[in-house]
Amino acid sequence: MTNVSVVTDSAASIPSELVAELGIVVVPMSVIIGGVPHPDGALPITEVVARVGEGISTSGPSPGEVLKAVEGREGDVLVLTVSRQMSSTFKAASAAARMVGGRVRVVDTGTAAGAEGLVVLAAARAAAGGEPFEEVQRAARRVIERVRLLATVDSLDQLVKSGRVPGVAGLANRWLGMQPLFEFRDGHAKPLRPAFSREAALDRILGAWRASRSRMTRLHVAALHAQAEDDAKGLLETIRAEVEPETAFVAPFSAVMVAHTGLGLVGLGWWWDD
Repeated sequence: MTNVSVVTDSAASIPSELVAELGIVVVPMSVIIGGVPHPDGALPITEVVARVGEGISTSGPSPGEVLKAVEGREGDVLVLTVSRQMSSTFKAASAAARMVGGRVRVVDTGTAAGAEGLVVLAAARAAAGGEPFEEVQRAARRVIERVRLLATVDSLDQLVKSGRVPGVAGLANRWLGMQPLFEFRDGHAKPLRPAFSREAALDRILGAWRASRSRMTRLHVAALHAQAEDDAKGLLETIRAEVEPETAFVAPFSAVMVAHTGLGLVGLGWWWDD
């Protein structure tokens, strides 16, 4: 049996029970408030948002933090990171990998949150099943090619401040009174046509999911939220009434992600397996 470890960052928003079950190593990112760093998860999301006025930013783990995580693992290590366009994590992980040598490889998932989590879970399951290193990497890349992540937010304010959505400041006034929608792909959050209400936005997310099904029937899905658990659960309940997923979970956005999106976000990450 091969010995492959899977390491990721806290932006992946994977439920703790799945992390423990599959032996995933999670390296925390940090929220910086008023110049003071706090590891992801150390502060409640509501406190992070309430303290935005103190000045808020985020940072990926340092190369040393990633090095500490991978040095303690036996055998090969696959590090899967949040999109390099959104964080310095990929750069830090790559620096750590160079210090260790060829047994550590770093892959940019090109996405974030639940979609990143689905990539990590696929790799971790392959590793837990005894697959060799190349197959574990192949499992991750297969999901990277297929996974989608759509989300809606109540307000553009925090995204405008974060600068994570190109040109979003120009949309803020144009979309006044509407419900913004975004798709996270190719490392960026790309604005979609807004909806006239939150209910309509959630319906549009479900519509995109239904349209993606094609002939593939094995579904892996994650419903994400930032203090909007009922809406996230509602999305998953609707999906389960139509298809029973092989992977399904509801999870809160990490504080690092909420620092850029604000509260009220609801998202759906999914991929179909043939």
